[in-house]
Order: sequence, then structure tokens, then C-alpha cells
Amino acid sequence: MKTIEQLYPIFLHHPVICTDTRKLSKDCLFFALKGDNFNGNLFAQKAIEAGAAFAIIDEVQTEMNAQYILVQNVLETLQQLASYHRAQLNIPVIAIVGSNGKTSTKELVSSVLQTHFSVLSTPGNFNNHIGLPLTLLQLNKTHQIAVIEMGANHENENAILCEIAQPSCGIVTNNGKDHLEGFGSIEGVIRSNAELYGYLKNTAGLAFVNGNDAILLAESAQVKNKIIYQQNGPASLGSDQLCLAPKQLQPSILFTYEGLEISSYLSGDYNFDNILAAIAIGRHFGLNPMQIKAGIESYEPQNLRSQWIQKDHNNIFLDAYNANPSSMELSIKNFIAMPGENKILFLGDMFELGKYEAEEHQNLVDFCLNLNLANVVLVGKAFAITQSKYLKFIETKEAAAYIEQQQFKNYSFFLKGSRGMKMETLVDPIS
Repeated sequence: MKTIEQLYPIFLHHPVICTDTRKLSKDCLFFALKGDNFNGNLFAQKAIEAGAAFAIIDEVQTEMNAQYILVQNVLETLQQLASYHRAQLNIPVIAIVGSNGKTSTKELVSSVLQTHFSVLSTPGNFNNHIGLPLTLLQLNKTHQIAVIEMGANHENENAILCEIAQPSCGIVTNNGKDHLEGFGSIEGVIRSNAELYGYLKNTAGLAFVNGNDAILLAESAQVKNKIIYQQNGPASLGSDQLCLAPKQLQPSILFTYEGLEISSYLSGDYNFDNILAAIAIGRHFGLNPMQIKAGIESYEPQNLRSQWIQKDHNNIFLDAYNANPSSMELSIKNFIAMPGENKILFLGDMFELGKYEAEEHQNLVDFCLNLNLANVVLVGKAFAITQSKYLKFIETKEAAAYIEQQQFKNYSFFLKGSRGMKMETLVDPIS
């Protein structure tokens, strides 16, 4: 069996990694990963026949040859190779963890830094124990900074991801009620996100901390090197700290930074927090105000996240990439604060809440009732058993049929739910 040091020169010669024979590149390295419902070892021969240079396996093949590299565990080998590769490249790695806003923050930070640096950022949702090493293995000598999103759904996972990515600095966006099924409680969420702070403490790294969040301030106290950013605060903050107040949050964010007026496609105070994080990081890496302005203003949300869609007769606020109780409340508050009338909300079930599922869905319904929201449509099995007079559908396709029947005009639609609800399928029926 080859060591990581022996495997590394092979990777440098064949730097494209594949884990799926349906998306194979010629001369790639095929890593035969295993999962609950698949075993990549069964496709190793097919990968070689399709043009892979080598197949990294942890089960002996019927006909072994030099193109098969046998290791103890393919996933662990992938992670160790990624960590070894990252260590060879002496560049800053910025880790982004948190319950909500990770991807928006990642995209904003990347957009700002790309005005001056060659940046690698996490593609899509490649942020878990498989996606993160695949991201790191895309690093090459042309990159000057890496912006790495890390997603966890149980305690100690962020600690493991930190060991792989070896971040030199990082940010926890916030703590919310995400993946409660895995974390067990909001306290579990907080401990998990604070694992980044623990790593930065032990490695003399730098933390960017939202000064308006008391929990983040308390958890980050262990980190010696910190830069605080916040929306409102004392003028006595140090010169390397950042304090800005927005001029406008709805329907889009406007603010002034170093005498420059900056506008954003985003809206809401929670997105202003994400913008402040990007400014703080950009400023730390030496970018001037014009570069920061260009980075903020060029970022336009997409991929089902905080997107505004203009149809012939209606507007749609599509935020359907994922949902948890915390992000639902923030996004709803943001939507109803926007100018306009005839607003209607379609809320899809929130997944991975475990024993909290019924309670949290009812809490969200009560939240809407307390805001006196009349036009709310609930979609999914968990919302179906909540107590309210709101219209309910078990399946998203039933909600789509309802929209087609109603022929709405001059409405603003809000669409949000967990990924499995596919709330974006309601866009087409809206005229």
C-alpha cells in the first residue's frame, strides 16, 4: 500500500479527481468511494477502461495491475491527500462555517478578493467531508487565496474539516436551528461552530467576528487574534475593526464605505452582516475601497438563494435552496419589510429537525400568525399537522396546481423550504 507521500507525485501528474464514472475525465485519478447505497470499488475496472490513469481502491480487484492503487480506506486517503496538498501551498485559507449565510458570505468574500487575487472558492455545496477535500485538491500554484465553506451536521465534524483544510483564518456566520437532528440541540450547534475558533486558537489563526452577536463574541474569546465587524457599535473600536450602518436595507442594501456609496443586489440586515464580513476580510488583505465596492456590487445572488425573479404579472422572491427555523424567520421578516402589497408566502417543510420537527413547524406557523400574515400557504407533511387556518398542501405539485388555478396578478411571492421540497418548481406556474 502506498503512503500519501508516494501517492502525491502521482496526483501532481494526474491532478483531476473523479469519484463518478459517469463524469470521468481521461487520465484522472478515480477514487472508489463508498456510501450507504454505493460502492465505488465495483466500478474501478470500468473507470480504468474509460480512461482513468489510476483507480484508488480499498477492495482487491479480480484482476489487479499497476493502475490499481490499494489503500486502507479510500475516503481517508482522499482527505489525507487533500490535507497534504494544502500544506504544500503556503497561501491563506479562509474557513466559513455557521448555520445560515455560509454560501452568501463565501460568494461575497470571493467576489471582493477576486478584484485583486486569484481565488479558489468552494464550488456549489462541496462543503462536507467529501466535497471539502475535492475542493482543496483543485488548488494549484496560480491560486493566491482559498475561500472554503465548511458544512457540518453533527458535533466534531467542523473540527475534522479544520484539520483537513488547515485554515489560517475563519468566520462563524451565526448560530441557528440547523441540523438539529444531528446536533441534538441549539447548544450542540453552538459547540460545533465554535470548533473553528478552537482550531484558530491552537494554530494562532485569525477570527473575523460579528460584534453584534453576543454568543459569537463569547465563543471567540478563546482566539487571541480577532477582527470585529458590526453594524452599530462604539467609535472606540480599534483601527483594524469595522463598524458601519446601512442607509437602506429594503428593497436592496445601500451604504457608504470610506466615502463611497455602495449598492447591493441583496436585502435585509442579515445580508448586511454578510457584506460586512466580506469588507472586513477584503480590507485585512489590503484591498482598497474601490476594489471592495466593485466586489460587493458585482455579486448577484443565484442558485435559488435570495433571488428576485420578475414574471409577466408577478414578482418572486426565491430562497429555496434550503431552510431551517432560524433562516425561515429571518427571510420572512426581510420579505414582509420590503415595499409593496399583495404578498403571499409559500412555506415548505424544514428537514433534519429530528424530535423538534413538530414543535418547530408549529412555532413558525405561530410566528406568521403573530405577524398577522394572512396570505400563507403551507406545503409538506410536517406543516400539514400544524394548527392554523392557513391553506395546506402535502406535496409541492399540489401547490403548483393551486397557483395555476388562481391566476395571480400583481402579487409578490415568497418561496422557501428545505432542498427536498423543491419549492423552485413553483416558479413556472406563476405567470
